[in-house]
Amino acid sequence: MPTVPHSPEGDPSAPAPSAPHTSSVPASRPLSSGAVSATTIVVPPSIPMVSLVGSADEILRLVERELSAHVLVRGNEIVITGSPADNAFAVRVFDELIALVGHGGHLRPDAVSQALHMLRNGATERPADVLSLSILSRRGRTIRPKTLNQKRYVDAIDEHTIVFGIGPAGTGKTYLAMAKAVQALQAKQVNRIILTRPAVEAGERLGYLPGTLYDKIDPYLRPLYDALHDMVDPDSIPRLTQAGTIEVAPLAYMRGRSLNDAFIVLDEAQNTSPEQMKMFLTRLGFGSKMVVTGDVTQVDLPGGQRSGLRVVQSILDEVDDVAFTHLSSVDVVRHRLVGHIVDAYARFDAEQSEDQQTGPRSTSQRPARRGSAPPRR
Repeated sequence: MPTVPHSPEGDPSAPAPSAPHTSSVPASRPLSSGAVSATTIVVPPSIPMVSLVGSADEILRLVERELSAHVLVRGNEIVITGSPADNAFAVRVFDELIALVGHGGHLRPDAVSQALHMLRNGATERPADVLSLSILSRRGRTIRPKTLNQKRYVDAIDEHTIVFGIGPAGTGKTYLAMAKAVQALQAKQVNRIILTRPAVEAGERLGYLPGTLYDKIDPYLRPLYDALHDMVDPDSIPRLTQAGTIEVAPLAYMRGRSLNDAFIVLDEAQNTSPEQMKMFLTRLGFGSKMVVTGDVTQVDLPGGQRSGLRVVQSILDEVDDVAFTHLSSVDVVRHRLVGHIVDAYARFDAEQSEDQQTGPRSTSQRPARRGSAPPRR
């Protein structure tokens, strides 16, 4: 995006400020020490300023909270005042946001935060390229990756026959895999979609639930149906299911089959045994693609049984056309608290592991939690 040096105050050649849109957001942090200069970004006429700065300047305020520079909007110009390094970073941020709007994207606070995170961490991919990728569109709603790791996960699905998506809850592992499955079906790359889960229950037993076997299993597979309803016309799902174009079934139903010309998604794979994982992977037939998703921190297998998802990477890590993609709390796209919860449990698990190796620490050695009272003496 073209940038030109802004004329300093008092210079008679400085242009008069434009009247249509003027917005100044107070900086949330002091300007960096050193020389202060101003840089002007001229926004192309094809980019609506309200799309760039947000309703009531919501996006603009979010951006400046993360910048070490003052930002002033005058008409279709954005004036950035700060140190040369701060200005250069701010220009990169606005260039990416302008590109996102130019691709037809709607700037949301979470997308802006992700763009800032990627730029600050020196990602090789451009935020505009990552956040503008579209997988599916239905009823005005577009399904797309929302983080860099999600984009790499989607790219891995395009480039490999078997892909493992491993990460905590809320990182979009299953949802994106199902979106890619529906995309492949619509593009006639496959003839059917198979969605499966291991029938392992979190502290419950299916045999004690009322109803037929279908009645017992159906609620357990319901999350897969719910995701399908976001991607396919709900009225067509019974017809597609009856025709075998879409199949949702427990993992045990995969045994003895050869799955050709299919896009197969195994969800909750942390609840497979190593033997079940081997059984599933060897169902792969000609013209098929497999995506395996799971969270190794939420294993429900009884009796301390090993998880097939935990051991599979050490077994298949050097096999061609198999990819492993890891997501983290940074990639959580649910409520912001979910990411904090994932991190808190990770710290707790690390402490527990340390205690098992070195012995439990005394209360005085444990880090105090915020808001907690000091220990009694």
